[in-house]
Order: sequence, then C-alpha cells, then structure tokens
Amino acid sequence: MPRIAEVALFTEDVSGLAAFYERLLGRPPDSKSESHASFELHGTTLFIHVAGPDGAEGSPNEDHVAFALDQDKAAERAREGGVQVVGPRDFYWGRAAYLRDPDGRAVELQADS
Repeated sequence: MPRIAEVALFTEDVSGLAAFYERLLGRPPDSKSESHASFELHGTTLFIHVAGPDGAEGSPNEDHVAFALDQDKAAERAREGGVQVVGPRDFYWGRAAYLRDPDGRAVELQADS
C-alpha cells in the first residue's frame, strides 16, 4: 500500500524552520545539524534541509513529497503516461526516482520497506 514517506522542506534558515516545527509539534527533532533537521512522525519523516542547487544525480533540492511504494512499477506507470522520470537511482540515502506532477511540483518515489 503506498504511503507518504517524507515531506521535504528546503530553506535558507534550517534552525529557524526547525524551531517553528518544534514548537508546532511540541517536541524536538529526532536529528539536527546546521544543514538539516528531521522529525519522525509515525512512519512519515518531516525533513528540513538547507536550500542549495539541484543534486548532480537529479535529486531536486526543493520542497517535495516522497511516496513509499513499488517505485519501479510507479515509475513505469508515470512513463507510460508521458511523464519524464529520473531514476530510480541509488543515492547515499537509498534508492529514489523523481518526477514532476502536472503543476510542476517535485515528487519522489522511494522503495516501500
């Protein structure tokens, strides 16, 4: 069953955005550094990352939602619908594919685990 695995937010002010969500959620992040913070929320990760240029391997460094599902099948369905899909590829954090929805939002496909 597909699920939302991650909501990724990119910002120039990781500390400020992390503090906002810490107040909102009523708890500190599970992981935090100068370049990122993450909150594990019942199987979904809220990931805050410093903004920067797109990754060399095609990963968008912009706000996006990530779905955990059979990424190969999902990527193939998207391609059959005429959508350009980058990947799936292996990254240091795992395997992912990227595409854009009809309104131009970045979408990540992660392997369901």
